[in-house]
Amino acid sequence: MLVLLAAPAGLLAQTSFSTDASQSAAPADQPTAPVSPFVKTSRNTPPAPFSRLGLQAGIGLMGINMQAAVEANRHLNIRGIGNYFSYTVNNIKVSGGNGSNGVNVTGNLKFATAGLALDYYPWPNHGFRLSPGAMLYNQSGISASGLASPGTSITLGPQKFYADSVNPFTLNARLGLNSRQQAFTATMGWGNLISRRGGHWSFPFELGAAFTGVPTVNLNLTGNGCTNQADVAINGPSCVNLATNANAQADIANQIDKYKNDLNPLQVYPIISFGVGYNFSIH
Repeated sequence: MLVLLAAPAGLLAQTSFSTDASQSAAPADQPTAPVSPFVKTSRNTPPAPFSRLGLQAGIGLMGINMQAAVEANRHLNIRGIGNYFSYTVNNIKVSGGNGSNGVNVTGNLKFATAGLALDYYPWPNHGFRLSPGAMLYNQSGISASGLASPGTSITLGPQKFYADSVNPFTLNARLGLNSRQQAFTATMGWGNLISRRGGHWSFPFELGAAFTGVPTVNLNLTGNGCTNQADVAINGPSCVNLATNANAQADIANQIDKYKNDLNPLQVYPIISFGVGYNFSIH
């Protein structure tokens, strides 16, 4: 009888010991909880102000495009912009107009600009932006120069001149795209050099305009021009020095005014650019 009572008691003691041991294996001061899939990772955390630098290389209507940007806050970037391009081509015929056969010249197209822009992102996690800015340096323009062959004609204002055989005239002209050395710019675009969602690479696109003013025109001619084609070979009485003759200078001024009138509607220069950007931590 005593044996039968002792057996259940021993079994009960073993059960109590096992329960206590299992409870002590999981301390009450270290609870576990499931990890939410919606917790943001560091990749999605916006960068701290002025902690990252973004660099971009690309192309646009002003040539090779280089840019650098830092983030001022979640909505704003401060961006520096530079453009450069130079191209020279020979044997371009500048038409004389009114039946003139024109002059063969060497032409050069050059863009050299630098400026700043403030990029505003209404929705920071998306790439759309609005960017007011300023062009602080502008040396863009087109130049041309050439020596006329004897008998070559060009029309200046109402008068046609033929290059004489003794001292044929030389033409030097420039179309300046920088009547305003400092100009306001306004653009919009897509793509953030310093993503607010993390990541290093971006592919920004930009579209807008620089308010550079009406292009300037300079036209200089030196050497002799004849109003009568028959005087070309003999440097006859109708041949004059185009750089010093008052009537010739008045005709040149008349032609410049005509060019300016034609160019008057062109008071803005379009901005279109596309590039590849990369950003990295600077502190």
